[in-house]
Amino acid sequence: MTPDVRDEIRRPAAGPVQGPADGGISRTAIGEGEWGRALRLIHEADEVALACHISPDGDALGSMLAAAKALTAMGKRVVASFGDRRFVVPRLLRFLPALDLLTVPSAFPAEPDLMITFDASTLERLGVLAATAGKAREVIVVDHHASNQGFGTVSLIDPGVAATAVLAEELIRRLGQPLDRDMATLLYVGLSTDTGQFRHSSTTPAAHQMAARLVAAGLRTDEIARELWDRSPFAYLKVLAAALERVVLEDGLVWTYISHADRAAYGLPYDEIEGVIDVIRRTDEADVAVVLKQDDDGAWQVSARSKGGADVGAISTALGGGGHCYAAGFTSHDSVEETMARFKEML
Repeated sequence: MTPDVRDEIRRPAAGPVQGPADGGISRTAIGEGEWGRALRLIHEADEVALACHISPDGDALGSMLAAAKALTAMGKRVVASFGDRRFVVPRLLRFLPALDLLTVPSAFPAEPDLMITFDASTLERLGVLAATAGKAREVIVVDHHASNQGFGTVSLIDPGVAATAVLAEELIRRLGQPLDRDMATLLYVGLSTDTGQFRHSSTTPAAHQMAARLVAAGLRTDEIARELWDRSPFAYLKVLAAALERVVLEDGLVWTYISHADRAAYGLPYDEIEGVIDVIRRTDEADVAVVLKQDDDGAWQVSARSKGGADVGAISTALGGGGHCYAAGFTSHDSVEETMARFKEML
């Protein structure tokens, strides 16, 4: 991040911890002052520019598009994007509604009056749109990562909720917009993916209550589950086999890697290998699982998971990334051996 981008982002003081004054659907560790500022900025804006993190997952893309639909219903001009140089929606998420609201990063306003970011814990996670955030007059940050220190002018950040989708739903509610089936589908995808199909420790009673509200809007959970978790091309099995062939178990850590050559041999896109971490993390003898995935530019995108014995979020943050205590990641430009040596030293 260049110094001018960092300097132009203002960091507001944290507000008091309290929930919605009207007994709303969720309790968030976000002050009413911050909610009020966010709502005022949105109501005053004619155009709102929305961005989520690069290589978007279900929570990032689902939360952003749900908010985009709500803002469009309010009569706002909406631009929604993510800052990947290769602007491609991951195949697993191409069933989502409202994809027609997306625009390429090059069409994003250079200096928006109001920008809202979703599920991005740092400016760097906005990719090519990071500089735009630095030039925006106001930036509302909507996120649930503990590593997010508030890079915007308004912070709707609560690490205590299960997903950014929880905060997106609360924002939509406070804007007075009813949830239609498409918005409910988008939010449900965000909630269910970030809770690991409601298996992670973040799956609180509030998460289940939110899921019940969304299902009541008429969405088909079986169809969503099939799209997210029960589909993969044959090439994925071949690449998974290569990753499992070289998997290593040592001192409570299980890890492997997938090179660009592994994928190229079967023509498998990078976004198809996200689920490998969920396979190796099942290892009984390991508390921590790590998968290094080489992207098309040659960098290693490192995914880390913990069953509770280690804070992989703190490790990933120290290595330039971020995330949660039990699910996090970072980018490495070193070799596999050097990257894992640094990770194991911190572990």
